[in-house]
Amino acid sequence: MAESILIVDDEDIIRESLSFVLSKEGFRVREAPNGKVAVDILKEDNIDLVITDLEMPEMKGIELLAHVARFCPETLVVIITAYGSIDTAIQALRKGAVDYILKPVEFDELIVKVTRLLANRRVSIENKLLRGELDRRFDFTNIIGQSPAMQKIFYTIKKVSATDGTVLIHGKSGTGKELVARAIHFNSKRNQKQFIAVNCGAIVENLFESELFGHKRGSFTGAATDKEGYFKAADGGSLFLDEVSEIPFQLQVKLLRAIELKEVTPVGTAIPNAVDVRIIASTNKVLAKEVEAGRFREDLFYRLNIVEINLPSLSDRGDDLPLLVQHFVEKYAREMNKDVRGVDNEVMKSLLGHSWKGEIRELENIIERAIIFAESPLITIDELPGFFEQREETVYAFDARRSMKEAVDEFERQYITHVLRSNSYNKEATARALKISLSSLYRKIEELNIPLQG
Repeated sequence: MAESILIVDDEDIIRESLSFVLSKEGFRVREAPNGKVAVDILKEDNIDLVITDLEMPEMKGIELLAHVARFCPETLVVIITAYGSIDTAIQALRKGAVDYILKPVEFDELIVKVTRLLANRRVSIENKLLRGELDRRFDFTNIIGQSPAMQKIFYTIKKVSATDGTVLIHGKSGTGKELVARAIHFNSKRNQKQFIAVNCGAIVENLFESELFGHKRGSFTGAATDKEGYFKAADGGSLFLDEVSEIPFQLQVKLLRAIELKEVTPVGTAIPNAVDVRIIASTNKVLAKEVEAGRFREDLFYRLNIVEINLPSLSDRGDDLPLLVQHFVEKYAREMNKDVRGVDNEVMKSLLGHSWKGEIRELENIIERAIIFAESPLITIDELPGFFEQREETVYAFDARRSMKEAVDEFERQYITHVLRSNSYNKEATARALKISLSSLYRKIEELNIPLQG
């Protein structure tokens, strides 16, 4: 669900322009012309972030801030202020505002600031919830996955959690890299401190250094206050660098230095700050190839790759799919308070035969959708997305006039063609689905004259 933002300003042009820009970024935005209307909205709606002007009729921004602090403690407040009213903005920061924006508003700066604040808010809320559910969610005797590939992963997580070693997690998008990172943190001696997750692919390139290491007030345009950065925020805990390959090449040497010396130097100062952070990184790319291509520093690669965890694709752990399906059914049936207990045989066959390009995330989304539409204790094929219905019920028609070899060849031709098509003619994925080697697949394609396009 999109995060909600309430914009409070008596100037229509400011309120409407901010609403337009933030709505285009995917946020759910509401507007109020003054603090009194804003209070009414806060009573009826769950707002994640309030952006408010200070000088307004009926109720000023400072009064609205006090109301939010008292009645909506999980809601963040950002102040809009003119350059000449900095002292008032500082007063607002002391009373609970998390940041302020100067007029005229720079939209790029606004988007970066709002995205960062809401990301930090999510992390804070998740950490509160996760600490309360730690034993249940990260007990590896009950965690989902009985396939040999996943058992090997669990063993590695247990071993590495007992140390402070740097970990590099490889896996396609949707395979659960952040879940593994959280499991490592919450089973370590650092579990009472922060777990900070940073999506390196979502940070604007010229803000990377400031976001990671912090900055001093006045160090660049827009740096109105000191900022501690993600490293300092994770001090004593764990810092998860998701999609670490996206960090700009010129900044990688500074990241290496921060990891090795356990200190960071904020932008705008030469004085380093000591930090005690456990680094967990992830990537969906092959970093060794990124090193060969000159896009990733070799020394940083070896520093991150102390312990490597390779997460298997869902197609490589088919034995786990029924367990995952049942887990997601129980999870969303409980959340939606519906009497749904599983899936019928037709659904399970369809799910087992599907090519999971979106990995576990795709499976979870499909089950969540099915629970919404489910009308009986067992999910039926009608409650899955439409493309599951476009399946071939029979891939071979019996013909008694053929010899045994001709019948076998025809069956293999139709079956391999069917699996190729279901995997969008990706031969590596098809070989995995057929449980044969890639060379064997190529040989069958040539022998049986199988077309390589639909």
